[in-house]
Amino acid sequence: MKRTVALLDKFIRLSKGETVPSSSLRGDWIDQMLADEILVVSTKGSRKSYRACDERSFRNYLSARYDIRDLEAHRALLMNAEADRAEQVKVAGDSKVRGRRTFQGFLVNCYVPIAAELNGQPVTLLPADGSFVFISDYRTFSVSADVVVVGVENADNFRYIRQQKWLFEACVSADSPILFVSRYPQEQSHDLMKWLQNRQNRYVHFGDLDLAGVHIFQTEYYCHLGERATFLVPDDYEQRIALGSAERYADQYSKFGKMEVTDSRLSALVACIHRYHRGYDQEGYIGEE
Repeated sequence: MKRTVALLDKFIRLSKGETVPSSSLRGDWIDQMLADEILVVSTKGSRKSYRACDERSFRNYLSARYDIRDLEAHRALLMNAEADRAEQVKVAGDSKVRGRRTFQGFLVNCYVPIAAELNGQPVTLLPADGSFVFISDYRTFSVSADVVVVGVENADNFRYIRQQKWLFEACVSADSPILFVSRYPQEQSHDLMKWLQNRQNRYVHFGDLDLAGVHIFQTEYYCHLGERATFLVPDDYEQRIALGSAERYADQYSKFGKMEVTDSRLSALVACIHRYHRGYDQEGYIGEE
């Protein structure tokens, strides 16, 4: 039996003595309820419906056989996207009644101390080289408005930010503190974007200098953040792209070759990529000056 809000609504109706069309309740478990005489069939013309033989017995049956101990509370649990596993156990005796990601949030990194607030408490961020901080309660996480948030696509670039300090100071900010964020390994979630949309900080996207990199920025960040989001385009981008990968360009062209450049600030970069028929991986900036 797959427990859904719609199914619980039907069970609540049955528990109140109402009838439910047979076409809306299907499965082996229905046959079992009929065999156990928990439900009976009512016929009106060609239409069949189910009703509970006894409302209290129906509720007791759901509790004993399916751990649905309180129909209304169970329904509320299914409606609550934020219900943690402790609450699920209390209501249903099962921590997996509702699918929920255990680890919500995103990784942060920085090479200068950054004052932040988490759950109403002040914290100072400065992970040791080789480590990161995972912000789980991201809804309560904030940094001051002058902090520039840099989203890093590649894991190595995120790991070795100190070896790229020269690049970020030249292209992002030499004065404002920089907080580096990574959507990996939580890339399937939208936690980072939810956080960014609730902040006013400037956002800079650091990705590969290729068609896919531009596509990711435009479709996952620029479309939500608008002009507050920019793509990191180093001054030497043309000479880097000229020495980039032709194979990468060929692989990406069929999918992104005709993409619309919605952020006009990237027109020159995209034109350069097409001119040389190459793309450049951001890892190339690690450790160089």
